[in-house]
Amino acid sequence: MKNALPALVLALFATLGNATAATDWSETVPPKVAQADLAALYDGLKSAHYNLFVHRSRADYDARFAETMADLRTPLTRFELFLALQRFTAYGQVAHARIDFPTPVYAAYRENGGRAFPIYLRIVDGRAYVGEDYSGSDDVEPGDEILAIDGTPMAEWLTRTARTISADSPYIAHSLLESSFPRYLWVELGERPHFTLRLRNDRGAVHEARIAALTQTELTKAIDQAPPVFELDFIARDARMLTDSIGYLRPGPFYNVEDPQRLWDASAFMAFVDSAFESFLEQDAQTLVIDLRNNPGGDNSFSDAMVRWIPDHPFRFASRFLVRSSDEAAASNQARIDANSGAAQGISAVYAKAFADTPRGETFPFEIPLAEPRDGKRFDGTVYVLVNRNSYSNAVNVAAIMQDYGWGIIAGEPTADYATTYGAMERFTLPNSGFEVGFPKALIIRPSGDTRLGGVQPDLVIDTPIRPADHDVVLDRLLARISEGASR
Repeated sequence: MKNALPALVLALFATLGNATAATDWSETVPPKVAQADLAALYDGLKSAHYNLFVHRSRADYDARFAETMADLRTPLTRFELFLALQRFTAYGQVAHARIDFPTPVYAAYRENGGRAFPIYLRIVDGRAYVGEDYSGSDDVEPGDEILAIDGTPMAEWLTRTARTISADSPYIAHSLLESSFPRYLWVELGERPHFTLRLRNDRGAVHEARIAALTQTELTKAIDQAPPVFELDFIARDARMLTDSIGYLRPGPFYNVEDPQRLWDASAFMAFVDSAFESFLEQDAQTLVIDLRNNPGGDNSFSDAMVRWIPDHPFRFASRFLVRSSDEAAASNQARIDANSGAAQGISAVYAKAFADTPRGETFPFEIPLAEPRDGKRFDGTVYVLVNRNSYSNAVNVAAIMQDYGWGIIAGEPTADYATTYGAMERFTLPNSGFEVGFPKALIIRPSGDTRLGGVQPDLVIDTPIRPADHDVVLDRLLARISEGASR
């Protein structure tokens, strides 16, 4: 966790700010202005969200609205208004309904010498462990379970810090907190010079440790001095033989990370994938490992180019793609057309006609075109797909395709992001604060047709270790299982 999820990952899934550093987040917002934006927020979510009340009843949401409205009766800062409105949005427990965290606020705090919690968590089954420790304390070891911070049980801290995160499940929220807990602890507490931890080691002994909060400079120095540990590089593209018969493909992001100015140009990615598979065939690979761990996802125009080397019949990433018609979604779609003349001839034009033809509040099916298998040579060996809780977005779709069509064995840990999900996020803007509110306009159902909301469950469970190691433990365990001929 030395490098928290990179900015583009968070923009695609979690909590990257849409604000600029020039915004004055300390400016005072009058109560009437704050209350008007809350009312606009709730009205917009009820109008635009595919299913706002899927996890919370309307009565519960109405009660939360009344409580939040009452909390906005006194002046507050712009940042405090963000927190109130985002927590109201996150109450619905849908990841793609959110107001993005204003990262310049925390960045400025850290750049100005602000101190923060010096430990990155590993959260397993709702229990928090020391993943990476930069406190410098001899009383803290990676793998220790954190029972309490400053006398408050850790379960309460996880609940408090997660309330500002839009997430469909605690598993998703916890996967995000593993890289962002220090920030959200600061949101809850402000600056603290130190923390008192109650810990339990792997021998069951309980003890306390007092640790200092660190500035960004101190944290960077501690990281530089720490023993090296294995980390998955989220942007790396890698293709090689692991053994005489096992090929390894780490495709990297399904977007053009090498040239952000041409983010959705897939030509270089296609060349890389084609070269990789040609090499695997030339070297007579019988088994292939596709590594999607810590993959931020992207667009299926990239991933389809990889998948099509494997099947002998057409496929698509969703069995159904249902869209709710709303003024907000139609306006967001029209903004794309207005900003890009080419969009008027593409998918956005198809959406525009569908929004015009479909009464507001009703849904329409959006046809997902079939992707054709590759002509000529294909890889017909055994395929394993490695995933983890940090496999997001289109990486989860790829795993679902491989599992649902029976083309691959999924290994690793369950994905936090969902294969059947509320997604295809659009945005509307609040009238006073200008905050952009993301909302899911669609229900995306995985290829199998399973309508239950949830992630991809591995066929071969291989847990990610709590303690960081100096090598890729998960891949080594998978290779051992492959040598045993394992499929479950």
